[in-house]
Amino acid sequence: MARIVMKFGGTSVADIERIKNVANRVKREVDSGNEVAVVVSAMSGATNQLVAWCSQIAPLHDAREYDAVVATGEQVTTGLLAIALQEIGQSARSWCGWQLPIHTDGVHGKARIMSIETDEMIARMGKGEVAVVAGFQGLGPDKRISTLGRGGSDTSAVALAAALKADRCDIYTDVDGVYTTDPRIVTKARKLDKITYEEMLELASVGAKVLQTRSVEMAMKHRVRVQVLSSFEDKPGTLVCDEDEIVEKELVSGIAYSRDEAKVTLVRVADRPGVAAAIFGPLAEAAVNVDMIVQNVSEDGKSTDLTFTVGNADLERAKKVLEEHKGALGYEKLISDPNVVKVSVIGVGMRSHAGIAQKMFQTLASEGINIQVISTSEIKISVLIEEKYTELALRALHTAYGLDAA
Repeated sequence: MARIVMKFGGTSVADIERIKNVANRVKREVDSGNEVAVVVSAMSGATNQLVAWCSQIAPLHDAREYDAVVATGEQVTTGLLAIALQEIGQSARSWCGWQLPIHTDGVHGKARIMSIETDEMIARMGKGEVAVVAGFQGLGPDKRISTLGRGGSDTSAVALAAALKADRCDIYTDVDGVYTTDPRIVTKARKLDKITYEEMLELASVGAKVLQTRSVEMAMKHRVRVQVLSSFEDKPGTLVCDEDEIVEKELVSGIAYSRDEAKVTLVRVADRPGVAAAIFGPLAEAAVNVDMIVQNVSEDGKSTDLTFTVGNADLERAKKVLEEHKGALGYEKLISDPNVVKVSVIGVGMRSHAGIAQKMFQTLASEGINIQVISTSEIKISVLIEEKYTELALRALHTAYGLDAA
């Protein structure tokens, strides 16, 4: 007997027929002798509608009330799936995040899971009951409903798998695995049988939407084996696992992109010790995540330009914070540009092979694509380019690194 956590995304539970299909798939796992917990997202489009309603009433709304609204989507799905399972003879009950509870910190809208109480759930699963858990949500220290941010149901599933000491966490989605790049843009993209936690983390962090970044971080930390599978086809998926499980490692495993980027440039910032801390401190306090950063060399020794990127959703908040601190920061003007995209090349092979970055820069140059910002890590190279060149860049780099399917 294995203990398995199954997670189904919004498209997998988009309507009643699909919820019934999910119920049948879950029952097959139980009939195979496994203990099963299921984590579900809201029905496709439901969360977008709830978010839109909040924004229509107040663009800068109370995050606690926002969480109370957007968490309702998952509550609907858990109840419907529990009913569907009962209808086919499978004992099941729904659990909202506050009922277990799933304890989170107090950052509403972007909460992090601190702990999960699973004793009652484990006892019920041992008697053959399926636990249907609402993803994306928890209970904050203020006893208010909290949500984990977009894509948070993946994190809920992996966290639950870790808390239950599950043998595996199966993530069912509308794709049948992890590809070398977005197959909708590059038709020659290949599906990977296995990928390391580190590579998947880098892919997720730079725009690959198969898994949410924090879910991969948690899987890596707790060594939860994660399998990405199709909700609609019975075929092998991609296993996210330890590097030791992969015999043949690719030089470059994938190329990802993120359109959720906005560039901010502060012109003529004082070139003195502490200015970076003065800029990024208030942004951190406002929960604005800063990604790529580049500082120009000061010509006169007195002022410099500082450029960085934030998520599109955080752009207005970032501008507001920086404008409020303009007097203390002393910059001349603020320039923002939401029409940029980040393209990244990822692979554990970079650790032991030179020339990966040079090939990327040369390939983009040969296509006439200008690089605005560059950032690197041990197994990743990212560049910021104009959004209109996204598809051209992806196709050219995919071919350049020999990733095209035969």
